[in-house]
Amino acid sequence: MLKRLYEPAAYSAASLSGCFWAETLPDGRDYAPLSGAARAEFAVIGAGFAGLSAALRLAEAGADVAVLDLHAPGWGASGRNGGFCCIGGAKASGATIARRHGAGELAAHRAAEKAAIALVEELAERYAIDLQRHSDGEVQLAHSPRAYAALREEAPEMARAYGVAAQLIAPEELATQGLAGRGFHGGLHLGLGFGLNPRALALGLAHRAQDLGVRIHANSPAEAITPAPEGYRIATPGGTLTARHLLIATNGYSAENLPGWMRARFLPVQSSVIVTRPLTEDEIAEQGWSSDLMAYDTRNLLHYFRLMPDRRMLFGMRGGVRWTPRAHAEIHRAIRADFETMFPAWGGVETPYFWSGLANLARNLTPFVGAVPGMARAYAAFAWHGNGVAMGTFGGRAMADLALGRAPAIPRFYQAEPKRFELGPARRLALSAAYHYLKVIDAL
Repeated sequence: MLKRLYEPAAYSAASLSGCFWAETLPDGRDYAPLSGAARAEFAVIGAGFAGLSAALRLAEAGADVAVLDLHAPGWGASGRNGGFCCIGGAKASGATIARRHGAGELAAHRAAEKAAIALVEELAERYAIDLQRHSDGEVQLAHSPRAYAALREEAPEMARAYGVAAQLIAPEELATQGLAGRGFHGGLHLGLGFGLNPRALALGLAHRAQDLGVRIHANSPAEAITPAPEGYRIATPGGTLTARHLLIATNGYSAENLPGWMRARFLPVQSSVIVTRPLTEDEIAEQGWSSDLMAYDTRNLLHYFRLMPDRRMLFGMRGGVRWTPRAHAEIHRAIRADFETMFPAWGGVETPYFWSGLANLARNLTPFVGAVPGMARAYAAFAWHGNGVAMGTFGGRAMADLALGRAPAIPRFYQAEPKRFELGPARRLALSAAYHYLKVIDAL
């Protein structure tokens, strides 16, 4: 039996109910469940950004690839996130990375962040994937005068580190730039990244991989991995897949015992989203938020939001700790209350879509893309810290390069074995206390 951290409902097909992306972008492809005994040169577990990007990279190299997924391509976090293709991937600060690994590795990480965004653009162009993209980079909005002072100090370093313009926006300038909302005290616009439909990206990768011969099996959860003379034998409810190489890309939907090495090396965290009905031009003018920039605030428990091309407002936040009907009702009330507080003119605007998903953290707060110790020809890629659109896609490709015997273009520290969380299977219980602490910090 698989050992997972959240309640069973978090892993059910019904957990995608209410997701705007899933309900407005159907998938016309078939992905037959694995049936009977099958073989492949490379087995990929997980059909999200990382797994599909890896499968596509392997197929481009002419490899024989099979992908197994709990439900279907894009079902997990990859098809239900906020659609921010942006810098990120590590929760550790630049100063922390430099202290741990040196200035050279920090520079390599910054380069990887930019390369990850460029990879999504490249794949979309090469394979004609309509991403429904918008936004010239992203804007970070200060939630307090103190936070704005920190952004002012940070702006020159951000511009130098990423080699792009970093425009500081004074509090009195927000409204003139279409960024009006309650509780914003200035911002910093960084011209990197863009907004997109995440399900369009996930399905686009899946379709192109399928076109190149990748076998994608939906409703085929990997239930056990055992060594075999040919490599690994992966058991699913309908059959077995034997493969010489194994790639694990399950991120926040991982299990503690698949394989056992994963135990306590990841921490899923819940993120929730609402989406409004299309706003009228009068409603947009009344609130004063007309910008199409991806936006997020400076809180530790941040909010993220963007006005999409169809004039719907997407609004997301962290904070859920349990996957039960009662907990979901509570987070739904909380996210709606925060939305109305920050955008009071839209207090009467309906938000017909609401859903949640699992992002993923590592103990050292940096991504992992590397070999699984003690398992020959086995690799894993996970821990994008809420920024998996770009970094998950990039990490999946890097994992495929490792499996192909190529040198991946990633920092060395990405390949370091992640530490285990101290509380083991009880580590999720610490989230509630941590969130209460962070709320206090955010209020200062």
